[in-house]
Amino acid sequence: MILRVLIAVFLSLFLSGQAAAVPTFEEVRASHRKSDALLLDRHGEVIHELRVSSTGRRLDWTSLEDISPALQEAVIRAEDKRFYRHGGVDYVAAAGVLLRGARSARFRGASTLTMQLASLLDRRLLPVKGKRSLAQKWSQMGAAHGIEETWSKKQILEAYLNLVTYRGELQGIAAASRAMFGKSPHGLLQGESLILASMIRAPNASFDDTGRRITLLAERLQWPLEAAEADLLLRKIYFGPNALEPRTALAPHAARPLLTGTWERGPVSCTLDARIQRFALERLKHHLTALKAQNVHEGAVLVAENRTGDILAYVSDSEQSPYVDGVRAGRQAGSALKPFLYALAFDERILTPASLLEDSPVDIAVANGIYSPENYDHQFRGEVSARVALASSLNLPAVRTLSLVGVEPFLAKLRELGFRGLKESGDFYGPSLALGTADVTLLDLVRAYMTLANGGVQQDLRLRPSAEAGRKRAPVFSQEAAFLVSTILSDREARSLTFGLENPLATRIWSAVKTGTSKDMRDNWCLGYSDRYTVGVWFGNFSGRPMWDVSGITGAAQVWAEIMNRLHEAEKSLMPEPPPGLARQAMEDPGALRNEWFIRGTEPRTSLERTRQAFQRIQYPAQGTLITVDPDIPEARQRVLFSAQERSKNHQWILNGKRLGSAGVAVLWKPKRGKHVLALADRGGKILDSVSFEVRGSEPSEG
Repeated sequence: MILRVLIAVFLSLFLSGQAAAVPTFEEVRASHRKSDALLLDRHGEVIHELRVSSTGRRLDWTSLEDISPALQEAVIRAEDKRFYRHGGVDYVAAAGVLLRGARSARFRGASTLTMQLASLLDRRLLPVKGKRSLAQKWSQMGAAHGIEETWSKKQILEAYLNLVTYRGELQGIAAASRAMFGKSPHGLLQGESLILASMIRAPNASFDDTGRRITLLAERLQWPLEAAEADLLLRKIYFGPNALEPRTALAPHAARPLLTGTWERGPVSCTLDARIQRFALERLKHHLTALKAQNVHEGAVLVAENRTGDILAYVSDSEQSPYVDGVRAGRQAGSALKPFLYALAFDERILTPASLLEDSPVDIAVANGIYSPENYDHQFRGEVSARVALASSLNLPAVRTLSLVGVEPFLAKLRELGFRGLKESGDFYGPSLALGTADVTLLDLVRAYMTLANGGVQQDLRLRPSAEAGRKRAPVFSQEAAFLVSTILSDREARSLTFGLENPLATRIWSAVKTGTSKDMRDNWCLGYSDRYTVGVWFGNFSGRPMWDVSGITGAAQVWAEIMNRLHEAEKSLMPEPPPGLARQAMEDPGALRNEWFIRGTEPRTSLERTRQAFQRIQYPAQGTLITVDPDIPEARQRVLFSAQERSKNHQWILNGKRLGSAGVAVLWKPKRGKHVLALADRGGKILDSVSFEVRGSEPSEG
């Protein structure tokens, strides 16, 4: 004992001049970082917490005033009963450690709260494989002495409680209190405080060992302890989930790319609106639950502001695959691509909204056989206007329109719109591209529809706010073509042929909307816009399994309508102003009289009624004709004569989407190797007939 006292005196005298350089309390508190990064919405509300650190689970720093006095007392009694009486080192206890260490080379024990704090501040002072060297122990005591010289006891205790590990990954009192007891540190009771204080010495001790420590500590403190209550609490910790779940998890898929690598920079702001995000998530979950019996398990929603490109809601929901991002997942587009096909046809002056198209069976020769598309309901309507064909989402007129426009030009336009996943050639997609057999993402579709909402000008979508609005690019469509498509997608009467007058697409404000369903009901889309917002919704299964009897109207459209109506709860949506390059004329549509819009110069000559032409057919080439050229025959003799049932100067030939000339005179065409589409149209733009054919062989010689 005398030797221990002498050593203690020596230590006291020596260490008094050996205070190590330590950080200030303010520096330590300022450097504290949660293990979770925070995502803030456009109004500063926390919208998501995401773990970004793998070195423990930490929450915000908690001041001593917000920590239960019971816990403070229990920790001091368990770890350092003379805390308020020493200057950082309990010299008598430290001398005993040095004497024992001299015999075993193991210098552990007698660590005051201040010494433990020194090790938490300098990881080099922590024991290695359960052992601490004499040099480490000496440095630990020196650091503790330095802390006590510059820090108050209150600061030491506060920092210790915020930095020490309680159990597993739980670091700091805020994380431990919330994970184990579901409460803030200020609400900890005596029994809970006993448990936390008993875990500090051995955070991963067994259930029985921790129970014994709790009992001993209660006796030292002379606190009443209900054994049954303590046992129940301890069992919940040891055998329950004991997980530190985020308090806010509204936008996991948006948060991951935004918060990666941002841990040291604090909260990150984004363009999302918590109110809209919360509503979109709730409605999506509601409808997914209602459709679960029809084998619908996943869905996604994206809401954007037209003017800025700001994404206001970014939602993907799946019980089976929660980490898959439905907004960015590639899925078949179905009819969702049709508006862009017709917009291109309007821009190229191939069609007008009044042009008549045949909704009748068609067989198209493709590389692997005959392609015979059908409408969704397996019915045929005969002659329909382009307006009705698009609004009612008829497949056969769309396929005929693609034959006029050309697959490659349409594919190029889709890529210009931002559909980055369309990497194959036109031959790969073929005429089915009109019906959306290509894979697209909800993100790309919303961007494309927002282009129509913005008068044909594409705008980047953004999740991060900046000083400038989302960058606008050059126009993809003319204002006139975008306006025509918008009037069609907002036309209740035109869509009634397929959907009826009363359906979810008929919102209480002006809106333009299109549904889409992929083959075998594997994907279900609804996309549309008002004058301020563009909303896109997808339903389906990430596995690719088909849904059962779920269409765009019964699936995604329900969510789309609810969100669009909510967005305009307190504000109107006005139809866009017609651009100056348009003309309006009364036209007789099959079954109705309407004032139709035309790009100036494409309007028909008659004011009230389209001139009826005899129903014409192309006589040669026939559908699927294979023409072989002979390189040995002189070029001048290598010609193909296009012929129709009736020659008329009011009819014109269209080859691969380009006007070839009047059908009133003989047209001799020099054959070009490849696949071609030939159409016969009247002067008003009505497509009378179209065929596809192929030319094979070498190009004709010049001799």
